[in-house]
Amino acid sequence: MADEIISTGEPFDEETRSEQAEEALEVETRRYDIPSSMHGWRIDRALAALTPEFSRSYLQQLLSEGAVQWNEALAQKASAKVKVGDLLAVELRPTQQAMAFVAEAMPLDVVYEDAHLMVIVKPAGLVVHPAAGHWSGTLLNGLLAHHAGAAVLPRAGIVHRLDKDTSGLMLVGKSRQAVEALVRAIAAREVKREYLAIGHGAWKEGAEVTVDQSIGRDVHNRLRMAVVPSALGIGKAAKTTVRPLDVKGPMCLVACRLHTGRTHQIRVHMAWLGHPLVGDTLYGGKVALDMTRQSLHATRLRLQHPISGEPLAFDALPPADFLNALNEAGLQYNGLDSE
Repeated sequence: MADEIISTGEPFDEETRSEQAEEALEVETRRYDIPSSMHGWRIDRALAALTPEFSRSYLQQLLSEGAVQWNEALAQKASAKVKVGDLLAVELRPTQQAMAFVAEAMPLDVVYEDAHLMVIVKPAGLVVHPAAGHWSGTLLNGLLAHHAGAAVLPRAGIVHRLDKDTSGLMLVGKSRQAVEALVRAIAAREVKREYLAIGHGAWKEGAEVTVDQSIGRDVHNRLRMAVVPSALGIGKAAKTTVRPLDVKGPMCLVACRLHTGRTHQIRVHMAWLGHPLVGDTLYGGKVALDMTRQSLHATRLRLQHPISGEPLAFDALPPADFLNALNEAGLQYNGLDSE
């Protein structure tokens, strides 16, 4: 295993961000010859593969704005099919989304790093990927500044996400080979992820419970996810194993093991069990124990190295706010059982 690295980086200030934004205002034109492997593809799909650091929706936006030339003529339909030898030219115009893909030096808590893989501890409050309302200051921006190879990787190597207000361990690929292998391993449930959570209510479900309930968009509130009947075909299979670690009065500390990785999965499943997370007001939790975010921390990660196959194991203690909440609630945490 490569030596563990702790990386702090340089502070990132608004002046630096402004300078980088000005540089990003320049329109860049990229030209591509369509290879035989992309013969018959839709234009937007080909562009997405040729410029993987930008999202397909952004490239479709450029198409609609007349920023893409196809064989020296205006490309008008995203669904048009390209042929081998066709020429594509795309103007990467400075929209908010384009500006999002700017390197921003920031402190990263890196607990493991080699040529193919990084494992970081994400702090609560850090957005992982740019989106509306968060076009800068994201983990993706920090990764672009951390190593040059991130610029040519899909999503700068991010292969899974944590919610903005969830802390803990995250995997990041540093090479295309590693990114593809990690995506396959996560899909095959070969990456083991375990979380700590503080829930409302005294635990009454026994030593362990496995929630096998599909999750989909809440039809009453599009900002939320919800447990939905699988027979309706509007959700995706979701499975979480929850076991209690300590119970004190109206609070419980639990360990949650993910078998799938749906949006807000643990938060939704805990609320469905009747134990919404402390601080998780979106799913019925209340602000308590000085926790103004959901009490959720990715504490354990187990996987095989995507290139060497070497077994890797990482554990991260919860941050100060989580530990203070445990102390205030009288909940004891002595670590998870070793595997």
